[in-house]
Amino acid sequence: MKEHVRPLPSYLVSRYHGWKATTYTENRSWYRRLADEGQRPRAMIIACCDSRVHVTSIFGADSGEFFSHRNIANLVPPYNPDGDHHGTSAAVEYAVTSLKVAHLIVLGHSQCGGVHGCHAMCTGHAPELEEKTSFVGTWLNLLRPAYEEVKELPEETQIEALEKQGVITSLENLMTFPFVRAAIEAGNMTLHGLWHEIGSGGLEQFNPETGAFEQI
Repeated sequence: MKEHVRPLPSYLVSRYHGWKATTYTENRSWYRRLADEGQRPRAMIIACCDSRVHVTSIFGADSGEFFSHRNIANLVPPYNPDGDHHGTSAAVEYAVTSLKVAHLIVLGHSQCGGVHGCHAMCTGHAPELEEKTSFVGTWLNLLRPAYEEVKELPEETQIEALEKQGVITSLENLMTFPFVRAAIEAGNMTLHGLWHEIGSGGLEQFNPETGAFEQI
């Protein structure tokens, strides 16, 4: 393993030194306070790994404000304590039971490659994702049932509709976690579903009363 590890690229080293000399130096006491007192984030955000979705920038968040988890297509699996490895479920458990966040947010976005991959699988155009060796395909199977909700729509609208159905699927799956349901029913936490349009900078939130996403 050691022979494959290399030093950090020089451009990232330069960016680090720039951050240390400016942002860190100007806020040194805040970072030391975070280190000494630990984190107390008010919200957890489950977002996609997509490099274009910059969660902290969208909400102007400071260090220590969000507990963040990112995965392919911002999906949350159903509660399944089977003793296997569950990174997303572990992050949710820690946020809710240990950090006791007040808000749990699922953030989807436009032009999502993961959602596009699921759509391709469901329409028979991605045999490589159907292979048992595909981690991505196995993960995207979580979204397969949501395709049934959009398959009758005009083809040009199906991807965006599936992106939003993915957010709804994750919200529904979150409610299968006993500790999530308990925190919400006790009034200690609220659940939110958002969809971000990258090109326009738009942000929509899911309204459970109408079943639609509405512009914020």
